[in-house]
Amino acid sequence: MVRRYVVNNFGATTSINSICAELKKNGLSIGKATVSRYINALVDAKILYECNRFDIKSKKSLSGEKKYYLADLGFYYAENTDNRVNYGPTLENMLYIYACSQDCTVSVGRIGKLECDFIIRNREMNYSYVQVAYTIALSKETEDREYRPLEMIADNYPKYVLTTDYLLQKRNGILHENIIDYMREGKVF
Repeated sequence: MVRRYVVNNFGATTSINSICAELKKNGLSIGKATVSRYINALVDAKILYECNRFDIKSKKSLSGEKKYYLADLGFYYAENTDNRVNYGPTLENMLYIYACSQDCTVSVGRIGKLECDFIIRNREMNYSYVQVAYTIALSKETEDREYRPLEMIADNYPKYVLTTDYLLQKRNGILHENIIDYMREGKVF
Protein backbone atom coordinates (compact mmCIF):
# COMPACT_ATOMS: atom_id res chain seq x y z
CA MET A 1 0.00 0.00 0.00
CA VAL A 2 2.81 2.46 0.80
CA ARG A 3 4.49 1.80 -2.53
CA ARG A 4 1.19 2.17 -4.41
CA TYR A 5 0.40 5.46 -2.65
CA VAL A 6 3.82 7.01 -3.36
CA VAL A 7 3.94 5.73 -6.95
CA ASN A 8 0.42 7.01 -7.68
CA ASN A 9 1.26 10.41 -6.16
CA PHE A 10 4.70 10.92 -7.73
CA GLY A 11 5.54 14.58 -8.11
CA ALA A 12 3.09 15.60 -5.38
CA THR A 13 4.13 17.02 -2.03
CA THR A 14 4.00 14.10 0.38
CA SER A 15 4.65 13.60 4.06
CA ILE A 16 4.86 10.49 6.20
CA ASN A 17 1.83 11.79 8.12
CA SER A 18 -0.28 12.03 4.96
CA ILE A 19 0.66 8.50 3.96
CA CYS A 20 -0.22 7.16 7.42
CA ALA A 21 -3.55 9.03 7.33
CA GLU A 22 -4.39 7.60 3.90
CA LEU A 23 -3.51 4.08 5.03
CA LYS A 24 -5.65 4.51 8.14
CA LYS A 25 -8.62 5.51 5.92
CA ASN A 26 -8.14 2.19 4.15
CA GLY A 27 -8.15 0.25 7.43
CA LEU A 28 -4.39 -0.15 7.84
CA SER A 29 -2.72 1.27 10.91
CA ILE A 30 1.00 1.45 10.21
CA GLY A 31 3.44 3.51 12.27
CA LYS A 32 5.42 6.43 10.89
CA ALA A 33 8.74 4.67 11.46
CA THR A 34 7.59 1.68 9.39
CA VAL A 35 6.36 3.89 6.55
CA SER A 36 9.62 5.86 6.65
CA ARG A 37 11.71 2.66 6.47
CA TYR A 38 9.63 1.37 3.57
CA ILE A 39 10.05 4.61 1.60
CA ASN A 40 13.79 4.59 2.35
CA ALA A 41 13.93 1.02 0.98
CA LEU A 42 12.25 2.23 -2.25
CA VAL A 43 14.77 5.08 -2.47
CA ASP A 44 17.69 2.74 -1.76
CA ALA A 45 16.38 0.34 -4.44
CA LYS A 46 16.43 3.26 -6.94
CA ILE A 47 12.69 2.97 -7.56
CA LEU A 48 12.06 6.43 -6.09
CA TYR A 49 14.09 9.59 -5.91
CA GLU A 50 13.55 11.89 -2.94
CA CYS A 51 13.40 15.61 -3.61
CA ASN A 52 13.68 17.81 -0.53
CA ARG A 53 11.96 21.16 -0.07
CA PHE A 54 13.94 24.38 0.31
CA ASP A 55 12.75 27.77 1.53
CA ILE A 56 14.13 30.36 -0.88
CA LYS A 57 13.81 33.33 1.49
CA SER A 58 15.45 31.76 4.54
CA LYS A 59 17.84 29.61 2.45
CA LYS A 60 17.07 26.59 4.64
CA SER A 61 15.94 23.06 3.90
CA LEU A 62 12.44 22.26 5.11
CA SER A 63 11.83 19.02 6.94
CA GLY A 64 8.70 16.93 6.68
CA GLU A 65 7.14 17.29 3.27
CA LYS A 66 9.03 16.03 0.23
CA LYS A 67 8.34 15.10 -3.33
CA TYR A 68 9.14 11.70 -4.75
CA TYR A 69 9.92 11.06 -8.38
CA LEU A 70 10.03 7.73 -10.16
CA ALA A 71 13.23 6.26 -11.57
CA ASP A 72 11.06 4.87 -14.37
CA LEU A 73 7.55 6.07 -15.23
CA GLY A 74 6.80 2.44 -16.10
CA PHE A 75 6.24 1.83 -12.36
CA TYR A 76 3.25 4.19 -12.54
CA TYR A 77 1.87 2.92 -15.85
CA ALA A 78 2.19 -0.72 -14.79
CA GLU A 79 -0.38 -0.06 -12.06
CA ASN A 80 -2.53 2.44 -13.96
CA THR A 81 -3.54 0.89 -17.24
CA ASP A 82 -6.09 3.50 -18.31
CA ASN A 83 -5.24 5.82 -21.17
CA ARG A 84 -5.20 9.05 -19.17
CA VAL A 85 -1.86 10.77 -18.73
CA ASN A 86 -1.39 13.51 -16.17
CA TYR A 87 1.20 15.53 -18.05
CA GLY A 88 2.19 17.90 -15.23
CA PRO A 89 3.81 15.34 -12.90
CA THR A 90 5.08 13.32 -15.87
CA LEU A 91 6.95 16.32 -17.30
CA GLU A 92 8.25 17.24 -13.82
CA ASN A 93 9.50 13.68 -13.38
CA MET A 94 11.26 13.82 -16.76
CA LEU A 95 12.93 17.13 -15.93
CA TYR A 96 13.99 15.89 -12.48
CA ILE A 97 15.73 12.87 -14.05
CA TYR A 98 17.27 15.11 -16.75
CA ALA A 99 18.68 17.58 -14.19
CA CYS A 100 20.06 14.77 -12.04
CA SER A 101 21.71 13.24 -15.12
CA GLN A 102 23.63 16.52 -15.50
CA ASP A 103 25.02 16.06 -11.99
CA CYS A 104 22.79 18.81 -10.61
CA THR A 105 21.30 18.97 -7.14
CA VAL A 106 17.54 19.40 -7.31
CA SER A 107 15.16 20.72 -4.64
CA VAL A 108 11.59 21.89 -4.56
CA GLY A 109 11.45 25.58 -3.71
CA ARG A 110 9.07 27.47 -1.51
CA ILE A 111 8.74 31.23 -1.48
CA GLY A 112 6.09 32.34 0.96
CA LYS A 113 2.99 30.30 0.20
CA LEU A 114 4.02 29.67 -3.40
CA GLU A 115 6.02 26.76 -4.74
CA CYS A 116 8.77 26.83 -7.32
CA ASP A 117 8.82 23.41 -8.98
CA PHE A 118 12.60 23.12 -8.94
CA ILE A 119 15.69 24.83 -7.63
CA ILE A 120 18.55 23.34 -9.60
CA ARG A 121 22.17 23.77 -8.54
CA ASN A 122 24.81 22.78 -11.08
CA ARG A 123 28.41 21.62 -10.51
CA GLU A 124 29.69 25.22 -10.46
CA MET A 125 27.23 26.01 -7.62
CA ASN A 126 25.07 28.21 -9.86
CA TYR A 127 21.34 28.11 -9.35
CA SER A 128 18.39 28.01 -11.74
CA TYR A 129 14.71 28.20 -10.88
CA VAL A 130 12.31 26.16 -12.98
CA GLN A 131 8.55 25.91 -13.37
CA VAL A 132 7.16 23.03 -15.44
CA ALA A 133 3.72 22.94 -17.06
CA TYR A 134 2.13 21.14 -19.96
CA THR A 135 0.98 24.42 -21.47
CA ILE A 136 0.47 28.04 -20.51
CA ALA A 137 -0.98 29.01 -23.89
CA LEU A 138 -4.60 28.15 -23.13
CA SER A 139 -5.17 30.18 -19.99
CA LYS A 140 -3.94 33.49 -18.58
CA GLU A 141 -4.62 32.02 -15.12
CA THR A 142 -2.22 29.11 -15.76
CA GLU A 143 0.37 31.47 -17.21
CA ASP A 144 0.19 33.70 -14.13
CA ARG A 145 0.34 30.70 -11.77
CA GLU A 146 3.56 29.48 -13.40
CA TYR A 147 5.28 32.88 -13.60
CA ARG A 148 4.23 34.24 -10.17
CA PRO A 149 6.70 32.25 -7.98
CA LEU A 150 9.59 33.08 -10.31
CA GLU A 151 8.71 36.77 -10.33
CA MET A 152 8.86 36.80 -6.51
CA ILE A 153 12.47 35.53 -6.41
CA ALA A 154 14.73 38.53 -5.93
CA ASP A 155 18.12 37.15 -7.03
CA ASN A 156 19.50 37.19 -10.56
CA TYR A 157 19.94 33.49 -11.25
CA PRO A 158 18.23 32.21 -14.43
CA LYS A 159 14.52 31.48 -14.23
CA TYR A 160 12.72 29.15 -16.62
CA VAL A 161 9.16 28.21 -17.49
CA LEU A 162 9.38 24.94 -19.41
CA THR A 163 6.28 23.79 -21.30
CA THR A 164 5.35 21.80 -24.38
CA ASP A 165 4.28 25.03 -26.10
CA TYR A 166 6.03 25.96 -29.34
CA LEU A 167 4.79 29.53 -29.30
CA LEU A 168 7.16 30.98 -26.69
CA GLN A 169 6.89 34.29 -24.89
CA LYS A 170 9.02 36.61 -22.81
CA ARG A 171 7.98 37.96 -19.44
CA ASN A 172 10.08 39.84 -16.89
CA GLY A 173 13.35 38.26 -18.01
CA ILE A 174 12.07 34.73 -17.39
CA LEU A 175 13.01 32.28 -20.14
CA HIS A 176 10.09 30.34 -21.63
CA GLU A 177 11.33 27.26 -23.46
CA ASN A 178 9.91 24.09 -24.94
CA ILE A 179 10.83 21.31 -22.50
CA ILE A 180 11.23 18.67 -25.20
CA ASP A 181 13.60 20.82 -27.27
CA TYR A 182 15.47 21.85 -24.12
CA MET A 183 16.26 18.25 -23.22
CA ARG A 184 16.78 17.04 -26.82
CA GLU A 185 19.36 19.78 -27.40
CA GLY A 186 21.18 18.84 -24.17
CA LYS A 187 20.91 22.32 -22.68
CA VAL A 188 22.35 22.77 -19.21
CA PHE A 189 21.08 24.75 -16.24
